[in-house]
Amino acid sequence: MLLNSHLTVRGWQHAGMTTDIALPDSPGGSTGLRGVLAEPDGPGPHPGVVVVHEAFGVDDVMRRQVERLAAAGFTALMPDLFSQGGARRCLVSTMRAMLSGEGRAYVDIETARAHLAARPDATGSVGVIGFCMGGGFALMTAAGHGFAAASANYGQLPRHLDDALEGACPVVASYGAKDASLRGAASKLAGALARQGVAHDVKEYADAGHSFLNDARNLPGPAFGGWFAERVLHVGPEPDSAADAWRRIEAFFDEHLR
Repeated sequence: MLLNSHLTVRGWQHAGMTTDIALPDSPGGSTGLRGVLAEPDGPGPHPGVVVVHEAFGVDDVMRRQVERLAAAGFTALMPDLFSQGGARRCLVSTMRAMLSGEGRAYVDIETARAHLAARPDATGSVGVIGFCMGGGFALMTAAGHGFAAASANYGQLPRHLDDALEGACPVVASYGAKDASLRGAASKLAGALARQGVAHDVKEYADAGHSFLNDARNLPGPAFGGWFAERVLHVGPEPDSAADAWRRIEAFFDEHLR
């Protein structure tokens, strides 16, 4: 069960702009790869952004993240990394792939990037943004994957942080101080990016926990489990922090993708 008590993020409202599309099969990638696409108004050309979803997969909250980027002027495409088998079958292997730096998920992300870059209304400049599990992928693909900018939101840090960020594109990252699973991640990431000479904007929000950029609660399971995660583990929306983080993300992408 999804707990969909909707919270409007300041300065933007859900516009219902997404389209489900089929993406081409690529060697080593998911068979029957699906994606969620949202296009900005106007003829373009527009820069693109690959959106990498949370561990819960493609849900209404993640669709609205795609829509928000389109409203900001980016052609946004979220590949469904669980296309081949669903979340229950794919989650563990996808998390392992994220940590290892190789596997089907990386092929799927590249398929989405190539699709955006090849569109007739594209500038050719493509960024990547990820949330939760997707934030880890955003950091792992910041170097050597053809992206012009990356946004990592409460993403797990690569095991070999400095090596993974060598030659990385510019990175904007947001973390919550109440997120016990990623305590100290923001300062570690900022330090590594500075050592590598990578342009960056990394911020930790004092009032936020994990998944604070979500505009609604999307925790699966019984209501008590959702209450425990929100009140004790500090998982879920924090609108004030989210509003500032989105301002930074959009400004950073404006600077590095346009």
